Amino acid sequence: MKFRLKNITSRRAFLIYVIVSILITVSAVYILSNLITDLTEKANDDASLRTLIKKQEFMSEEFSKFLEQEKKIQHVLEISNATNLHNNLQLMSLLQASNRLIEDNWFQINENPIQYGKKGISNETKNDLKTFLLQNKNAKHISIVVRQGKELVWRIFFRLVSDDNTVVKYGYDINLRLLHTYFSKIDKTASNYAFVFDKKGTCVYHPEAAFIGKNIFKISSLVSSDTIFQKNEDFAKRITMSEFLKLDVIRYTQKLDVKNTNWFICVNFPKIFVDENVAVIKRYSTLTYSITTIMLLLIFYLFSYANRRAYREKGIVIKEKNKLLVENEKIIKEKALIQLQQLKEQINPHFLFNSLNSLYMLIGSDIKVAQKFTLNLSRIYRYLIDPPEKNIVPLKDELLFIEKYIFLQQTRFKDELFFSIEIENETALHKHIPYLAFQIVVENAIKHNKATQESPLTTKILITEDQVIISNNLQKKLTAEPSTKFGLNYLKRIYNYYLKTEFKTSEKDGYFVCILPLISIHS
Repeated sequence: MKFRLKNITSRRAFLIYVIVSILITVSAVYILSNLITDLTEKANDDASLRTLIKKQEFMSEEFSKFLEQEKKIQHVLEISNATNLHNNLQLMSLLQASNRLIEDNWFQINENPIQYGKKGISNETKNDLKTFLLQNKNAKHISIVVRQGKELVWRIFFRLVSDDNTVVKYGYDINLRLLHTYFSKIDKTASNYAFVFDKKGTCVYHPEAAFIGKNIFKISSLVSSDTIFQKNEDFAKRITMSEFLKLDVIRYTQKLDVKNTNWFICVNFPKIFVDENVAVIKRYSTLTYSITTIMLLLIFYLFSYANRRAYREKGIVIKEKNKLLVENEKIIKEKALIQLQQLKEQINPHFLFNSLNSLYMLIGSDIKVAQKFTLNLSRIYRYLIDPPEKNIVPLKDELLFIEKYIFLQQTRFKDELFFSIEIENETALHKHIPYLAFQIVVENAIKHNKATQESPLTTKILITEDQVIISNNLQKKLTAEPSTKFGLNYLKRIYNYYLKTEFKTSEKDGYFVCILPLISIHS
C-alpha cells in the first residue's frame, strides 16, 4: 500500500512538473513571437532609412556629374592665355555638345559675342540666352528649370574670373525628358521610387514623365512644410497617397546634396509591402507558436500515456522477473534520454530564429528565393519531427535533407560557406546511414570554425561505395563554443550497435575529416 501511494505521489509530481514546463515553454514561445514581430517592424524602418540614404546618395551623385563641367572650364581658364582661350573653350564646348542630354550650350568671354557649342540653335533660343545673360550678368552660379522651346531644361550657368580678370560666362541646358530616360535605365530600385523638386515645387525629375516641370505641391499631397525638418533630423516622414502609384506610401523628404542647388528628394515606399512583410512574419510567428503548443501537448499526452502504461506493466514485471525489470528500466531510461536530447538538438530555437530573420530579409529583396527558402525550411522540420525507429535512414534521404539544410545555410552566409557533394558510386545511395549524420558533421564544422568572405569555410561530401567522407578546412574560432560531443557520441553509439568500427574523425594537414561507413540492410 505504501509503495502504491508513493508511486501515485511521484506520478502527480511528475504531471505537475510537465504541466508547468509546458506553460513556461508556451509562454516563452508566445513572447518570442511578439518579439519577432516587433523586431520585424523595427527592421522595416531601418531598411527604409538605409534605402533612403542610398537613394539620396545615388541621385546626388548622378545629378552632381552634370556639374563637373565647371571644374573643367576652370582648369582651361588656368592653363590658357588671351591667345588660345577662345579656341580651348570652343573645343570644350564642342566636346560637351556631343552629349545627347545637352540641349544646347554656350560661352562668352568678357563682353565678346556669345559662342554656341551646338549647331542649328534657333534665333528664338539665341535671343532667350542673350536676355538670360543680360539679366544675370553678375550671377556666379545659377541652377534652374526653364522651358526652352518645346522642351523643359535644367539650365546650369556659372561665371569664372581668371587671374588677369578675364571673365568667362558658361552655360548649358540639360533636356529633362532625356534625363528622365537616362535615370530610368540606370536606376534599378524596384521596391521604391523617388522624385526631385526645387524649393518652389517645380518637379525636376519624376518616374512619371508627365509630372516633370509641374508644381509638385499641386499634383501631389506634398506640402511646402515637408521641406522643413525637425531638430536632430535631416528628413521628414509621413504616410500619404502616392500621386504616381495611387496607393498609400511611406514618404521621406530630404534635401538633395547637389552643389549650388536648393533641391529636395522624396523617396516613397509602398506601405502595402511593409504591411505585408509584418503580416508574413506574424503568420509565421503564429504558426510557430501553434505548432510548438500542439507538439508540447502531444508530448505531454505521450508521456502521460507511456507513464500510465509503464506503471501497469511495472506491477506485473516486479512479480515475475524482478531482475529483468531493472535491466529493462535502464534501457528505457537511456533510450528516453537519447530521444529527448535529439529532440532538443533538432528543434533549435536559435536556428529557427536565424532562419526566420533570413526569410524576412529575402521577402523584401528576392521573393522567389524566399519562397524556396520557406519550402526548404518546412521540409527540414518535417524531416526532423519524424525520426526513424532504428535511427538509420537511406543515404539518398539523408542526402536530400542535407541539400535543403545547405541551401538555408548558404542563403544566410552567402559567400562565407562553400559546399560540394560528389558521388563516386550510385549504388551507395541505396545503403543506410545514421539519422542526421550529415547535419551533425556539417553543423559542427559551422559551429567551431570561422567563415568569412576572405576565408570561406569549405565543406566537401564524398560518397564512395562503402563510406561517406566529409571534410572541411580548419579555421578554429578563437573563442570556441562549448562542445557536448553529443553528436559524435550519438554516431559512435549507432555504429557500435550495427557492429561498424570504421567510423573515425581526425585532424590532419589543416583539415577535419569524418568517415561515415555505410550500413547495408538485408531484407
